[in-house]
Amino acid sequence: MTITATALPTSEEKDGTVKYAHVGPLQLEAGGFLPDVVLAYETWGRLNADASNAVLVEHALTGSTHVARGATGEEGWWEQLVGPGATIDTNRFFVISINIVGGCYGSTGPSSAAPDGKPWGSRFPLVTLRDTTEAEARLADALGIHSWHAVLGGSMGGARALEWAVTFPERVKHCAVVSVGAYSTAEQIAFAQSQTLAIRQDPNFNGGDYYHAEAPEAGLALARRIAHITYRSALELDFRFGREAQREETPLAAAVLGERGRYQVESYLDHQGTKLVRRFDANSYIAITEALMSHDVTRGRGSLREALGRATAKFFVAAVDSDRLYFPAQSRELAEALPGEVPVHVIEAPIGHDGFLTEIGQLSAQLREAFFA
Repeated sequence: MTITATALPTSEEKDGTVKYAHVGPLQLEAGGFLPDVVLAYETWGRLNADASNAVLVEHALTGSTHVARGATGEEGWWEQLVGPGATIDTNRFFVISINIVGGCYGSTGPSSAAPDGKPWGSRFPLVTLRDTTEAEARLADALGIHSWHAVLGGSMGGARALEWAVTFPERVKHCAVVSVGAYSTAEQIAFAQSQTLAIRQDPNFNGGDYYHAEAPEAGLALARRIAHITYRSALELDFRFGREAQREETPLAAAVLGERGRYQVESYLDHQGTKLVRRFDANSYIAITEALMSHDVTRGRGSLREALGRATAKFFVAAVDSDRLYFPAQSRELAEALPGEVPVHVIEAPIGHDGFLTEIGQLSAQLREAFFA
């Protein structure tokens, strides 16, 4: 098997720009097969001589690989943590972020060409988080990274980081798991299924084979609305919008149901749906959401303590106090089952789950002391 990637980024290669690696065929946990997996990734900083300064930052569900600014100057999604002089100082550490298998930011996914040259579409197989961890390990091999100084992420990124620490314990020295538990609960699966069903029931979905016709934009936008309600807290929605009407619209003045105006919160959710439709593929949303449904570090590994007992990394666990998607109790359950004494750090944020993005800077000092001093 030939794996192609740039082993050592050079001065000519720019930070924060997308690179690609072929990591070979991938036999999947659920029984499917991908004959030639490509991973898209971005890097910042330089790998040192013994490859001991590598840090893997895993993105969340609809996130990209663009963690921090680079040559393009485009703002990254975790700049409070990553960059020159930041907690994860890219003058000292080599940081990499990889687009998950099934994604639509350059890695092999449903919109990619299958061996027959047509998009995978409805033929794209079920990929689990363990599958994508295996693919990422091959990329690490190609880059000469045999052990990560740290692997970290929030939400689905945290689940991916945890899977790394359990699947390849000898390759992870430090692991930070933010705003996610050891497995997806029944409630989280229920929320996820309602989102994927919204897409599948769009008249334009066509079983997933829509790439040469109208895309299922209405279904994808509805899926995002459902998800976004879980990403934000009731307190924040009430504070920002209350029962106010959207400007120049009247929710309680309509001769028929279909003519009423919107409340502000409805307009806000419409906006969130429209934004995602402009940048994301509906099939990838389904593929990655189902990968997150698969999240369970205990699968085939015994009890939670037994499964986590495989890990040898030093752990950092954190939760958002107002999170109503991944409750802080799940982070506490994870921490209590890990070997040793692992405290749960708390992000205080009234907005809910999305605090792992907007308020991650609250953990800068603790993360620096624990992993990056």
